[in-house]
Amino acid sequence: MTATVSFTIDSPLGPRTTTVAYERKGSGEPLLLLHGIGHHLQAWHPVTDILAAEHDVIAVDLPGFGASEPLPGGVPYSLGTVAPALGALCTALGVERPHVAGNSLGGLLALEMGRSGLVRSVTALSPAGFWSEGERRYAFAALLAMRAGAKALPLPAVQRLAHSAAGRAALTGTIYARPNRRSPQAVVAETLALRNATGFEDTLAAGGSVRFTDDVPGLPVTIAWGTRDRLLLRRQGVRAKHTLPGARLVRLPGCGHVPMNDDPALVARVVRDTARRAERSGEREAAYAHE
Repeated sequence: MTATVSFTIDSPLGPRTTTVAYERKGSGEPLLLLHGIGHHLQAWHPVTDILAAEHDVIAVDLPGFGASEPLPGGVPYSLGTVAPALGALCTALGVERPHVAGNSLGGLLALEMGRSGLVRSVTALSPAGFWSEGERRYAFAALLAMRAGAKALPLPAVQRLAHSAAGRAALTGTIYARPNRRSPQAVVAETLALRNATGFEDTLAAGGSVRFTDDVPGLPVTIAWGTRDRLLLRRQGVRAKHTLPGARLVRLPGCGHVPMNDDPALVARVVRDTARRAERSGEREAAYAHE
């Protein structure tokens, strides 16, 4: 069940209050899940139950997406604002330094949270920010086309399309390698989420100059890329590995840009393996402290 929490964030305009929607289930070490631009927390549903068997899973609608409110007027949708806001969200939920997994925009935010010391491990699935200028322009054009289509189609047309294999491919084939695995109801819901995303344009504008150029030392980091990612081409994963030499680079065979739907078991295994690396590291540190 989706819940909401309100909390104070720091911004260039001073402290402001925002409200974020989230779903929480499971028990164990906390794990924060972050979706991509124009999407919503339901993107993680194919893997949530698997992850909740070992973790206290918190899937979040980013500010301005899904059921979350937009950021307060004048507050930028920048890495420097949103990543600390997610840290404040964790504090409001009583969580300290969770593991984090993010996809696309969420992957970029996850890496920024890692760089800022807000989390204990990072799994980034096709993260934004490792593109060339040409690749960025291509991705942004594709996203804008998807947004325009979602806004132009009447709801009955979306519903009709979602009930056929060809229609699901037309609506979601840019982000899924296997759009047929999405239910018609899920396709309708995410098309509406893209249509109604109040933070879409501001987030896209803020991302125009973003390049992730820092290492994230001192904690386990996994970069995973689908072999059939049509939005952020997988060669960007090689750039990510050069930027973060200590990171593990993982190939996701047969997966598209949003791999949680294409191969839930594989994605869940990658996320859990990264978290377990952090747990083993913590156990070694505790052992050394007692010697």
